Order: sequence, then C-alpha cells, then structure tokens
Amino acid sequence: MTRVRVAIVQSEPALGLEEGLHRTEAFVREASRSGAAIVAFPETWLPGYPAWLDVCRDVALWDHEPVKAVYARYANESIDVAGESGQFLRRIASQYGVTVVIGVSERVSAGPGRGTLYNSLLVIGPDGQLLNHHRKLVPTYTERMVWGNGDAEGLTAVDTLSGARIGGLVCWEHWMPLARQALHDSGEDIHVAVWPTVYERHQLASRNYAFEGRCFVLAAGSVMRAASLPPELELDPTRVSAEAAFVLRGGSAIIGPDAEYIVPPLWERPGILVAELDLERVRRESMTLDVAGHYSRPDCLSMTVHRTSRRPHADPRPEKSSPALTA
Repeated sequence: MTRVRVAIVQSEPALGLEEGLHRTEAFVREASRSGAAIVAFPETWLPGYPAWLDVCRDVALWDHEPVKAVYARYANESIDVAGESGQFLRRIASQYGVTVVIGVSERVSAGPGRGTLYNSLLVIGPDGQLLNHHRKLVPTYTERMVWGNGDAEGLTAVDTLSGARIGGLVCWEHWMPLARQALHDSGEDIHVAVWPTVYERHQLASRNYAFEGRCFVLAAGSVMRAASLPPELELDPTRVSAEAAFVLRGGSAIIGPDAEYIVPPLWERPGILVAELDLERVRRESMTLDVAGHYSRPDCLSMTVHRTSRRPHADPRPEKSSPALTA
C-alpha cells in the first residue's frame, strides 16, 4: 500500500476524562467515516494540556492550596495505560479499524512509581494492540512540576497495518538532536509531532523535521480559551487579557517530506484535517537527503540509544471499573 489517508483532530479538550474519552471516540468515528486509516491527537489531549502552568499566577508557590487542588484533579483525570481508560482507547481503535496516535497525561496507578505522571504518546493499532508507548524524555520548563522524566523505550517507529511506519515526538523533543536522529534511524514514513499549540516556532520545528527526516509530519495542536482554565487559579493579566482570549491557538498542519504544507495550519477554531499521503514520496525525497543512510557517516559519527526499559515493574491490575467507560 503506497497511499494512506490520515487525519488530525484539533479541538478544545474536554473538562473531564470521562467526557474526553467519549469525545475521542466521536472524533475517531468521524475521521474514520472520511476514510482516515490514521488519526492523530495533540499533546496530552487527555485530559488536556495544563496551560495554567504558563498563564496563571502563583502556580509555583510552595504549598499553595489552589494549585495543589488543580494538580490532584489533573492526576485523577490522567490515563492509566494498563487500566480501564487505556483499554477504552484500545477499544476505540479496534471498533473503528484505525491506528490512533494520541498524546496523554499518563498516571502510574499501582506498584513502584505509583502516582507519578508522564507526558506520553501512544500508538494503538486497528486491532486494538498498543504498538508503542513513548514517555517524553524531559518535561519542558514548568512542566517539571507535573510530569516525571521518561525513557527511550518508546523512542522508535513502528509498522502499522496501513503500510506506514509511524513514529512521534512530544513538543520540545523536536529540539533534541539525538532524539530526532533515533527516530530517523528507526525509519519513519509518517512522524506525528504533538504540541500543546503549533505556533510559529513549532511550525518551523515540524517543517524542519519533515525536511531532515524525509517523512510526512502530522503536527497536532489544541485550541483552548482562558475560560477553560481551572477556576481555582487567577489569570496573569500580563499573559491573558480576557477569558475569551486563546491560550492555545491550534495551528495543526500536515507537512510533506519536502517541508512544504499539504494542509496549511488551522488557527483558533476546531476541525479535522484530512489528507491522502503518497508514501512513495518518502523514497523519492530520500534521493536528496537520507540522514540515516547515504547522507550519514557512521565511520565518523555514531550514537547509542539505551532502549532497555527503565520502568519499574508495576502491578498490572486495572484501575477500578467505571460503568461509563464500559465497552
């Protein structure tokens, strides 16, 4: 198969996990009806990106009760990949026969590391199998208040039934040269670049990745207005002027392996971006540049990726069942 239809979902995240899971299903259903075999969602689509870290006051104050309440709610709404919320996502992919690439805030709910959150990117195949589970290597700046450091276990591309090899990175990992190279070496046809919002600098990074990796890039971002921020926190007036103002502007786009837009950025409104990709373009464009092949010099330059799992053994018991999430 040389052609594959892809979709990016750009929307404002739901206010709670249960609603978010059902909205995710509705978006996957809609994208699959358009013929999409691959459906991508933004960074921490579930339960939404914590934009309050950057636009609300006093979030870094020690022992600050309002922000502790917000964090606790966010942790409770995060995904348990091995539990029922993770199973719900796998059922969605299987029911609609698509590959789902989705950013989540992941919660370790049992065993060693219980309570730690990770900024994770999941690739789920159309048979419901979890094909890849990547945890962001380094949370960026204020994100370190929320998420722990990830590892390189999921720093790879995977084969999918669509015929495309898919990989992905989370946000500022696109400025980690060795992380990029690890993905290039694993051989991507389609790279999913997940961001909170794909503003201009993120557009540049996404287009550069497409050019450097000679692959298609699905740059996925969310939209969010200040009115959706946690009510416990106070807006910083130097950052946000009104509740109607956007704190996340979207900017999702589909980019070809020559770094040119196939679908240009969508700003400040929800939508599903759809395109049919000709995977043969990956081979054609690699004639000019192949940083993992004829344009590399392994005799001069080398890199080691430590893919050994650094994740502690966890109790595989699923989280407590919820009738609302039953398939």
